[in-house]
Amino acid sequence: MGAAIPLNQSLAVPKDTLVEWALRQDPRVCLAALVAWKTASRWGDVCNLARRHFVLVTDKEVIVDWHNLPKGRSRNPYSKSKLVVIAGPLTAAIAALIRSLGDFQQLSGITASQLDRMWAADPSMSQFSAHSIKRGAVDHLMEAKAGGAPFPAHLISRLAKHANDVDPTVADMTVRYVSNSVACS
Repeated sequence: MGAAIPLNQSLAVPKDTLVEWALRQDPRVCLAALVAWKTASRWGDVCNLARRHFVLVTDKEVIVDWHNLPKGRSRNPYSKSKLVVIAGPLTAAIAALIRSLGDFQQLSGITASQLDRMWAADPSMSQFSAHSIKRGAVDHLMEAKAGGAPFPAHLISRLAKHANDVDPTVADMTVRYVSNSVACS
């Protein structure tokens, strides 16, 4: 209930800012940040991913299987929205980093709280929190859609894990992630 009330939302981190920061980090932290962005996911969910959660890894596409993670369990374990395809820019770099992991090695051992502390000490990231990644990714997708991107708007809710497979609308939960600057454009 409380999460549905947008009282004190994190600032959305812009893609370029996140990528620039990520590329200066340890490879596993970089991987977690890029996967979190590309899948519009919470840091904690991404950090718990391991090599076995990636069902296909090529330089052109990576498929993430969210089924076996704590937030991935649902009434429908065969839900297609539990599989996410990563494609486009940065996919080859993401694939190379995934291939370097052991089957049960997590993407990053850094918790959301630890990431928040890392960012607080970094002047380029101090205004953001771990939740800023998901918020920035949702903003980025909404801006793209508002600019005429050719994908159905409800896919943003599915990617953000806010909707079921048959809901053809943008979920209320997704709308609360959108910053005022995006909503007003």
